[in-house]
Amino acid sequence: MYQISPVAVLALIAVAMCWALAVVLYRVGTPGSVARKLSLLLVAEGVALVSTGYIDLLFTESMLSSSWYPGWWDVEATIHTFGDVAMLALYPSFLALALRTKLTNPFAGKTARLVVSGLAVALFFAVPFTPLEVGASSLYFLLASLFIFALVASIHAWYTATGVARARARAFAIAFGIRDICWCFVYGYAIVMIFRGEYSVVDSDATSFIYVIYALGTLFAVPLIAYGILRTQLFDIDLRIRWTIKQSTLAAVFVTIVYLVSEGAEQLLSSEFGTFAGLLASAVVVFFLAPLQRFAERVASVAMPNTRNTPEYAAFRKLQVYEAALAEAMEGGGISAKERALLNRLRDSLGISEADSETMEHDMLAPAQNQATA
Repeated sequence: MYQISPVAVLALIAVAMCWALAVVLYRVGTPGSVARKLSLLLVAEGVALVSTGYIDLLFTESMLSSSWYPGWWDVEATIHTFGDVAMLALYPSFLALALRTKLTNPFAGKTARLVVSGLAVALFFAVPFTPLEVGASSLYFLLASLFIFALVASIHAWYTATGVARARARAFAIAFGIRDICWCFVYGYAIVMIFRGEYSVVDSDATSFIYVIYALGTLFAVPLIAYGILRTQLFDIDLRIRWTIKQSTLAAVFVTIVYLVSEGAEQLLSSEFGTFAGLLASAVVVFFLAPLQRFAERVASVAMPNTRNTPEYAAFRKLQVYEAALAEAMEGGGISAKERALLNRLRDSLGISEADSETMEHDMLAPAQNQATA
């Protein structure tokens, strides 16, 4: 009844990752927090992606020619427009809260949020009831511009922020930068196709390269977003990733050498000698295990620089995790009793002294107090 499509599978994996991270973020976040806003943004992103036409690639020719398919296509198009306008409405306020720079601050106010939301609602109705050159192209142009703005703002925050804010801005710049570049290209390409009169051809063919780029933007961005968030939650995640890279490199080298030697001997000599050569290669690799381990360590060092499994590094990362949680709690203008209890529990679990936590909180409050008195 259905058929397999690699492009559809790629997109559905991206959507599943997107929504799974959204659920996690919503459950761990507090009302109005960056985590909650990001979770809603990821839901909208998943809606926009899954309704683009990837599901249709799983349909057989008989299903595509069925009487119900035109109605399905109309519903899918409406859902996609909803995802697009939701992205337009949610992304600016998320950037304002997450980056907190002079570029994004104008979107932090209630008036700006209402204006952007009103524009999104107007475009939701304009797209199906106006020509493509008016409604759809306007929506796509605003989205492409928003993605460019988000990339510029995140890079700007990366270079101007300090401490935890800088680390978060760097994660957003890399993760969202990949997604923003891919999606900006897709929506820009759609505008060009609209004015060339070829949009209907591209829109009905979700196997074209433009849809592959569309899915890859989310597929690559979500793991990086998860890493950027977990880095402020788990003090040893860098160590875990470093260990995984090292062991994976070692295993890959081992398998590659054995395979090449055994296959080469089998092709040039005989299958029996190929098996013997593979066993001999395994013994040689084990003999030279120490140099291979040093090579794998160098690969891990390049991939995860400044990451060492030492007590000093662990203590430093614990302080970073607590600082990130403290900054998150202070974003609302003060620390509530519930947030204070959670911070105390986190402090105790990380083994941070009360004096160190008080000093850290005082240092984070000092700039805001100095700015208020100036």
